Amino acid sequence: MKKVLCFGEALIDFLNFNNNEIEGEVLPEYRQFPGGAPANAAVAIAKLGGHARFVGQLGADNFGDFILNSLEKYGVDCRYVLRHNAAPTAMAFVHLDDQGERSFSFYRDNTADMLLMPEQIDRKWFDEQAIFHFCSNTLTEQRCFNTTKYMLAEASLRNMTISFDVNLRANLWPNKQIDIDAVNSLVTLSHIVKFSKEEFELLSKGQGDDYIAFCLNQSCQLLVITDGAQPIRYYTRDYHGKLTPPNTNVMDTTAAGDAFIGALLYAFSFANSTAQIIKQPKLLNAIMYYAAFAGAIAVSSAGAFPSLATQPLLQAKMRELYNLDPYSVALLAGYFDCEFF
Repeated sequence: MKKVLCFGEALIDFLNFNNNEIEGEVLPEYRQFPGGAPANAAVAIAKLGGHARFVGQLGADNFGDFILNSLEKYGVDCRYVLRHNAAPTAMAFVHLDDQGERSFSFYRDNTADMLLMPEQIDRKWFDEQAIFHFCSNTLTEQRCFNTTKYMLAEASLRNMTISFDVNLRANLWPNKQIDIDAVNSLVTLSHIVKFSKEEFELLSKGQGDDYIAFCLNQSCQLLVITDGAQPIRYYTRDYHGKLTPPNTNVMDTTAAGDAFIGALLYAFSFANSTAQIIKQPKLLNAIMYYAAFAGAIAVSSAGAFPSLATQPLLQAKMRELYNLDPYSVALLAGYFDCEFF
């Protein structure tokens, strides 16, 4: 099993879980959860039994202590997490609608994660790591964009598989204007890229199939488009497929995409190379179902880290909710060297 390096922000998610009315005034109540997309992905990998390392910068405050303790509790390697003595840990307030869909209010102005500079990066962070994973929330200002590009360059020098979960949050960008060209410049450097449908439509500028072909003619070997409860589509240079995620009761979608990409990277960590899986369409399709079930589990409870699946829970849910064809069952069982059903 190979090791996965997850880079970027770790922050506090304050989840709106209840409202109280006092003297006619509605007062929202928030519960504190550890979060941040790349940190969530690292925990998703670790909870499934994989080897995940998180690198990023937290404030030297109680919130930073809370996140670091949570990451370590779930088995994430945090030996190279940095602490900033003056800048605070980032925060996000998460508001849920009646369907569990979330909206975010971010507090990341000069927070510790945004102040990580290229000169702070140590090459030993990459030791023994085979997969590098990042998201777009370290692209929203030039200084952290430069740091992310530097990290990608170091990963490329070591021939690491580069995974990019686009995960756009418009309200993190200046004037809520996403720099599409900047994001696409890193899409072209990545081997595995995951978009939501909305992100794909924005970044493709309406070009659809032409954009997919363009990406696959660059470094991209696997392009995935998720769409909530609608079918997941995926593309390689030689074939494409789609699958419908399992039905589930949705409570909180905060970690859905992170759970999906974490399970996908966990599966890819078993392979000698990305191409080894992609050359086997049936195996890739079965692994996509595996990742879809991880996402379904994550949306069925509140918060990020606590909602992410363990291996026994994921396999139990697959047994309970979906009857894969015998060949796919055998492929997964053989690939993970376990019994799924």
